Amino acid sequence: MLELKNINTFYGNIQALYDVSLKVGHGEIVTLIGANGAGKSTTLMSICGATPPRTGEILFEGKPISGAKPNDIVSMGISQVPEGRLIFPDLTIMENLDMGAFLRNDKDGIKRDLDYVFGLFPILAERRKQAGGTLSGGEQQMLAISRAIMARPRLLLLDEPSLGLAPIIIRQIFDIVAKINETGTTVFLVEQNANLALKTAHRGYVMENGRIIMEDTSEKLLANEEVKKAYLGM
Repeated sequence: MLELKNINTFYGNIQALYDVSLKVGHGEIVTLIGANGAGKSTTLMSICGATPPRTGEILFEGKPISGAKPNDIVSMGISQVPEGRLIFPDLTIMENLDMGAFLRNDKDGIKRDLDYVFGLFPILAERRKQAGGTLSGGEQQMLAISRAIMARPRLLLLDEPSLGLAPIIIRQIFDIVAKINETGTTVFLVEQNANLALKTAHRGYVMENGRIIMEDTSEKLLANEEVKKAYLGM
């Protein structure tokens, strides 16, 4: 579904990604793990067009998207849940969800997807008229995921969904991510919590200083001694 071929991304003259190549297959959950500042978020920003790579190629379902505008990438079927959630704090839950569906005009489909996200996160349904900024961190993460789903993506990009959340909420969020994947949405997950990410994903990549240094099934990465020592605290 998604393929990155030797992408190099810069912020001005500072290079952040070095020849990054990876693949995400239809129906998979693939995770990208690494330390803070390794380049994980830049990888997602490169995919969604916010920080396009200077060289290399990004393919979505076989078509190049490297130079496409972010709104066009969303319309192709890719949605991102950004690091820090970045909901619209002054808008209500319903208004945030409406923003997620801004490229759509299929009213019946939007209604079905609204029922779907309210089924995933009933608390959002209960508080639909509440301003997003008054929600807890966990509830805001639920809203950010729901807003992305309202665009009806075939590929969902998740950037650090566990950031700043209590362990019980993190577990709930990751259970929902698995459920979203089971209903047919492919997921590319960037996460510092390597243990939970690898236990949720089918495959994983390890990034260090803007480079992919390892890739394997999640099971094998969890058993890898280098990964254990560097990322799992073992």
